[in-house]
Amino acid sequence: MKKDIHPSSYRTVVFKDISTDEAFMGRSCVNTKETITWEDGKDYPLVKMEISAFSHPFFTGKMKFVDTAGRIDKFNKKFANTKFAKEADKSE
Repeated sequence: MKKDIHPSSYRTVVFKDISTDEAFMGRSCVNTKETITWEDGKDYPLVKMEISAFSHPFFTGKMKFVDTAGRIDKFNKKFANTKFAKEADKSE
């Protein structure tokens, strides 16, 4: 294995699924600005995720609509200005 290719800043962080409010602890070198107090009373860096195994349909077996960033509205606004949307309006 090559030497010095892995980051040396691995630390314990808490990953939180913001759609289900479930959290788990792991190790990562991701930069974060927020912290959270874990069950052991210590503060750890917090990484917020929109989808994890707690909310993904593959793992839960349930289809759940998650639109935390307004992606559908953003897409519709962008699509309304294209030639395809204008053609769809004419055909209706």
